[in-house]
Amino acid sequence: MVLREDGSQCAPGEPGELVHRGPLVSMGYWNDVEKTSACFRQLSPRQSGLTIPEIAVWSGDTVRMDEEGFLYFIGRRDDMIKTSGYRVSPTEIEEIIYSTELVAEAAAVGVSHPVLGQAIVVVVVPRQGVSLDADTLLSACKQALPAYMLPALVDIRKNSLLRNPNGKIDRKSIANELKYSFME
Repeated sequence: MVLREDGSQCAPGEPGELVHRGPLVSMGYWNDVEKTSACFRQLSPRQSGLTIPEIAVWSGDTVRMDEEGFLYFIGRRDDMIKTSGYRVSPTEIEEIIYSTELVAEAAAVGVSHPVLGQAIVVVVVPRQGVSLDADTLLSACKQALPAYMLPALVDIRKNSLLRNPNGKIDRKSIANELKYSFME
């Protein structure tokens, strides 16, 4: 199911939280009381279509469902950037950056900003042999994204971006590293 924050069903194409149920969805929560209490919640019969309440997993993933029932991943709720009153998926910005074929790695993060709430900062590593400047990437973003999704800063790095233990780019660590230097 794709549900709004109030628990009601999203319309086709409307972003919402992925909520799922079934015998195998809980394996990652085994003996983890804190994680279980944060993600497992009761569905009302109105949400599930069942006659009795049921427990389901609120995944934290923002998705949209098309008219045929196919799901499209937008981003993680905890990765969302809150800027100028909007919730922005870093993945959408990163996809535009990657589409230029100029970067090997990219991470869009939100950094505290006194007016915007969070400013969007994109940290990139150029592809080998590519000479890259921030204006080129900003130009690509301006052609494909609405104004509220445009990066306030493009940070070009020489070395690989920080990774978490799972090997994924560690947006949280990158944002923490930037939060002090961005406001200077």
